[in-house]
Amino acid sequence: ICIGALGYPILRYMFKMNHPTAYYGAMAGNSLAARRVQTFVIAALGAGLFYVLRLPLPLLLGPMLACLIAAFARAQIADFGYVGNFMRTFLGVTVGATINMEVVNQLPVYGLSLMFVPLFIICIGALGYPILRYMFKMNHPTAYYGAMPGGLPDALIVGELAGANVRTLSLVHATRVLVTVTIAPIIMEIFWQADLSQPPGLPASESDPVELLIFVVTGWVGWKLGERIGLFGAPLLGPMILATILSISGVITQRPPAEIIWAAQFFVGVAVGAKYVGVTWREFKVDVVAGFVYALGLALISVAFFLLISGLGIAPAIDAFLAFLPGGQAEIVVIAIIAGADLSYVVIHHLLRLVLVIMLAPFAARILPGNEAEKPQ
Repeated sequence: ICIGALGYPILRYMFKMNHPTAYYGAMAGNSLAARRVQTFVIAALGAGLFYVLRLPLPLLLGPMLACLIAAFARAQIADFGYVGNFMRTFLGVTVGATINMEVVNQLPVYGLSLMFVPLFIICIGALGYPILRYMFKMNHPTAYYGAMPGGLPDALIVGELAGANVRTLSLVHATRVLVTVTIAPIIMEIFWQADLSQPPGLPASESDPVELLIFVVTGWVGWKLGERIGLFGAPLLGPMILATILSISGVITQRPPAEIIWAAQFFVGVAVGAKYVGVTWREFKVDVVAGFVYALGLALISVAFFLLISGLGIAPAIDAFLAFLPGGQAEIVVIAIIAGADLSYVVIHHLLRLVLVIMLAPFAARILPGNEAEKPQ
């Protein structure tokens, strides 16, 4: 009843479907539309539970963990595809909108901190590869691309070409992001008393309608241009680059309103949890557990670099913590926005990490045995 009561109005009035299409789309359990409606309900319940219990980041962690549990329970859920990617563009716009000439003039100050990023990647690979290769018996390319903390879509593409197991890569990286994003807010509240309940921007009622339209156009155009030129992480980085240009030129003068950023959090959380749909018991015992163990190892490395950077006085503690936290781009951006961290500092470190990982991929693909048979897992 709840699914029908929510799903029918969404399909009928929001997406303008006719009466029978909206009804059967909302009620037919195996249809993509019905699975997305069920996912929305499950995610909303998770967000509501987190809000009632006053847990951190209810609109990100609530949907993420609710969808994770639903996926393990074999519920019919699905991510939101095009809509989910479009909502992610607003995170890129938010980052770009915070970069002005004052921030650009500060970029050389980040140089010393950025010098630690290549060493960070080497340490991650040196720990992650042996864990996946020898402890969990993954083949050579799967272990390599599973250990490299780049963007998930890019890791899947180049990993598949090298002979990696794509499903295993997806679960390992999804678990890395899940563990990182779940633990980070808890640490920030315990050690820095970070207020993660503050609004991430002005309310929509106080925003300029023309600027709201610019945000929407910037997100969509930046995403599509990024895809056209083959930019990795196009839904996030394309809008970020375009919004940066508009911000420096004075066209954009503020962030997208809080309501848009909250909605983006919701869809990002659903996307992480939905990656576990269809996971088998064998995949859980090997791939998910491997991702969990790997994420714990990464946490130790991240803590070491965070203590080094903050101890040397190179960057404030929270900024250094988020910059050397190997989560997903969108997820870390969400946390940085809510925590009030230096977005440009955090994003440029993650961007350099992704660029270096992707640049190394072709060289690794040439030396890895791409036709190596998958070993039993």
